[in-house]
Amino acid sequence: MTGRFKRPFLVLHDYGMGGSWWWVRARSEREVLETFAWVEVVTDPDTVARSQDEGSEQVDIDGPRMPPGLDDLRAERDAQRECEGFGALAERDVVFLQRRWDEEGDEPVVYLMEVGSDGRRIRQVELAEDGTAVRSGPEDWPFNPPVVDLFAPLLSRQEISRSRFEEHWATARHDAGS
Repeated sequence: MTGRFKRPFLVLHDYGMGGSWWWVRARSEREVLETFAWVEVVTDPDTVARSQDEGSEQVDIDGPRMPPGLDDLRAERDAQRECEGFGALAERDVVFLQRRWDEEGDEPVVYLMEVGSDGRRIRQVELAEDGTAVRSGPEDWPFNPPVVDLFAPLLSRQEISRSRFEEHWATARHDAGS
């Protein structure tokens, strides 16, 4: 793979309230996504044009060292690469997932999510232990950073069918305060 031509890709690690940006010289968008966890390749022409003059750090994907932040994302991806399920959901337009949230201090909730190819939620249903179901969409969320990395190996175990998601979406109530 080292013989193919490299070009710069604008890469973003979006963490909700902000993000880290880099220009990464690579052979393809897929190579960037396979090399760094939790990043997206930004293709919007206006964003790319604005970013060309902003002085974001430039790196070569084959370089031995990466800048702070990007180095951790590469190490995370290196640890995932040989795991069963790595990349199983990558490059899909839409994925349906079921994820349990039971952090300390929070009531346990199961989230059914429709997620786009960039790892961002499209729609979501919250299923509480008492049986209530609340649906929400982008208009209900002040921020919508990526919630999943579609290359992550364990993610394939959380996949559900579209019909299962749609069944819950149809019966859930909308709560504008979600």
